[in-house]
Amino acid sequence: MAKYAYPAIFTPESDGGFSIRFPDLEGCFTCGDDMIDGLTMAEDVLALVLYGYEKDGREIPPPSKESDFFLSDKEFINFVVCDTLAYRKMYNNKAVKKTLTIPEWLNEAAVSMNLNFSQILQEALLSKIKI
Repeated sequence: MAKYAYPAIFTPESDGGFSIRFPDLEGCFTCGDDMIDGLTMAEDVLALVLYGYEKDGREIPPPSKESDFFLSDKEFINFVVCDTLAYRKMYNNKAVKKTLTIPEWLNEAAVSMNLNFSQILQEALLSKIKI
């Protein structure tokens, strides 16, 4: 889980929109109605594809250099940045049930204080993984 920046090739379309592809990543392409929409869509597809790579344990290829590409007259390169951790938080936020074991005395003390076990565990895990 990390932040990434990859080159995207933007191809202008006759209707004012853009086709966008990431040559370094298999199946990573999108389009946008205009530049702002295109950049938004490019960030989203980049995060989705890289999240899939991470989840599947696939090796994430390094981004190419701008000089590695041959472009048509109308095409241009723009580097797109994404954060797969932010993507995970936004789209993979379902609750997962976990079973754990703690000493009885600790359970009794926590219950007597009306502590929320799930909340405390989440806070501890976030602190441990430094998020």
